[in-house]
Amino acid sequence: MTDQTDRPGPATLPPDPEKYDEYRNVAARKRGLEQPYITGGDDPNLPEELERERPYVWMLVAMVAAIVALGFVLGIASAIITGA
Repeated sequence: MTDQTDRPGPATLPPDPEKYDEYRNVAARKRGLEQPYITGGDDPNLPEELERERPYVWMLVAMVAAIVALGFVLGIASAIITGA
């Protein structure tokens, strides 16, 4: 289990008048939501989050490369064993 105590909570952003008439905001008001727009979508700390997630991207690329390489290795090994 990871410890989430060192991460700050979500930042409360003021309403953006330019985004008030976007489709998702109009849909939110039709549903009777209290806020003039749906929060989220624009991360205020994007550079910090990208830096924090960078090791996971490399891990994902390494796992995909390992799975593809293992497929080739097993295919060659089975071809050698069966003599095909």
